[in-house]
Amino acid sequence: MTRLRVPFLSAALHEDAAAVRAAIDRVVASGWFILGPEVEAFEREFAAAAGARYAVGVGTGTDAIALALRALGIGRGDEVITTPLSAAYSALAIVMTGAQPVFADIDAARLTIDPLAVEAAITPRTRAIVPVHLYGQAADMAAIERVAAAHDLAIVEDCCQAHLARSSGRPVGTIGAAGAFSFYPTKNLAALGDGGAVVTGDAALAKRIKRLRNGGQTDRYHHLELGVNTRLDEMQAAILRARLPYLPRWTTRRRELAAEYRRLLPGAPVAIPPERDDGHVYHLFPVLVAGDVDSRAALQQHLRTSGIDTLIHYPIPIHRQPAFAELQAVDAPRADDACARVLSLPLHPALDGHAVAAVADALRSWQTP
Repeated sequence: MTRLRVPFLSAALHEDAAAVRAAIDRVVASGWFILGPEVEAFEREFAAAAGARYAVGVGTGTDAIALALRALGIGRGDEVITTPLSAAYSALAIVMTGAQPVFADIDAARLTIDPLAVEAAITPRTRAIVPVHLYGQAADMAAIERVAAAHDLAIVEDCCQAHLARSSGRPVGTIGAAGAFSFYPTKNLAALGDGGAVVTGDAALAKRIKRLRNGGQTDRYHHLELGVNTRLDEMQAAILRARLPYLPRWTTRRRELAAEYRRLLPGAPVAIPPERDDGHVYHLFPVLVAGDVDSRAALQQHLRTSGIDTLIHYPIPIHRQPAFAELQAVDAPRADDACARVLSLPLHPALDGHAVAAVADALRSWQTP
């Protein structure tokens, strides 16, 4: 009997194939490739989908965070509090503004930044908070808002893993001053290359981000300020427009698969982070392996032998990355523990119930060393 192989991700075109190919052909035929009608249309359509008044297309999710912070006047000499459990790009975006990232430990259950740790990390130089809606689950935004309001801090939400997610019923990205999204090819809404967007309800902020993304130009060859070159191109905007109508259905499928994992995995030697908000969109399905790094490696090898691909998001907390060694040392034991134990299981809209059952069977059959 042939063993079922379960890939971690399927980035190929599926039901959206015809729409994506038509979008590509449309852009090629137009001969317009930078800052044209496709970008403008996608900005309107994505803003509506995200529940925001404005969206500004940029080159990457990292640039989206950095430009939102810069547009808020944050830069050299300022501190911005963020989580140590994320892709390093969350903190790199802060560095790109000239500000300094400050890491606050996570909530051990939700795996997003702990609002109490945020408050403890505030200094006279703190200007903003960048909470990361990690793995598709929103951070505790109500508590973070209270902290921000008490200390007059801006909030820029990192929504790069949380397209269409909600926090207590509110769309992520609309809770703070701005929200940053990525359309990297592995995201819930994915381009066929890099891409990002900032959403905001502030017209002046959106206008400044549009200027900053295009070299600081007010109009062609007139540069009001020092901007950067990070524009969502017409091709990727057209591809994203083609895929956006499928996103609600894909999100529903992610939630169904996650519910099936939760039904099948009790009894397996892993802990499943709880769903703290029904607005979770399950960009990833992480579990925490009982034991330590060696136990996780043994389980990952067992699953690989069973034909199941897994990944680790993320093996090293950001504050322990060599790139951030010059920052002030911080104590984040809960992030350290999560990074040593977290393992991401396959979850994507092309996955079926047989694959989820195969993953669950393999996990239950594993014997802890």
